[in-house]
Amino acid sequence: MISLSRVSVVPVISECERQEALQVLRATYEREKRWVADGNQVFSPDDLDRFDVAWFLARRNREPVGVLRVLFNPPLAVYAQYGFQPVPGVNFDVAEFVKRRRVAEIGRFAVLPEHRKNHYIAAALMRAAARDTLERGFTHYVTDIFEGEQHSPYLFHTRVMGFEPVATHDVGELNCPNRRVTMVLDLQAAYRRLRRSGGWFFRYLTADWSEALHRRLVGEETVLREDTSVPHFADAVLA
Repeated sequence: MISLSRVSVVPVISECERQEALQVLRATYEREKRWVADGNQVFSPDDLDRFDVAWFLARRNREPVGVLRVLFNPPLAVYAQYGFQPVPGVNFDVAEFVKRRRVAEIGRFAVLPEHRKNHYIAAALMRAAARDTLERGFTHYVTDIFEGEQHSPYLFHTRVMGFEPVATHDVGELNCPNRRVTMVLDLQAAYRRLRRSGGWFFRYLTADWSEALHRRLVGEETVLREDTSVPHFADAVLA
């Protein structure tokens, strides 16, 4: 039986923790998937001093087993080169989306192969990231997954979290031949859906959230604290 108490997640704020995260990234992105030539380049030491990026490290019994990154200033110039194609049947107005939402990119999600059956690792990483993202005043996530990739988190993202596919594109930062599926998540809508379900994942995801954060997402308090250290997604797109 998998013990949840043995899984912990910390924000990566030191070089020692970065080296632990790199162990996971080298094992997965470099050696297993071959998405990058050098796994050390995935997590720059400069990220430790940046306010617009957050890395999270999952450990099981003190062993590094998973990582996750959130960008609060997504690479819009890079996005412009991707050539997004809308998902058939989805009416998604990108211009309106970026005008009205504060969007963070969530990605670089990796779990060591021998620990992938432990779903608590993914849950623990998402819990840490979601709380940090919401406390910064961001309202939506955007992410890419590889279509048809053996270990794609597509089902977790769509069935558990509630991400919605909105576009596809063929190129990206990683060396993978699979088409990319771009998905977005409304964090408040996800909170309300999970709250209605009343399952263990909602209880676990929000276990350490403040009462004020719960009220904010329920809708009793609508004003979010903005993190002014990074620009609005829309401001950067429309500038």
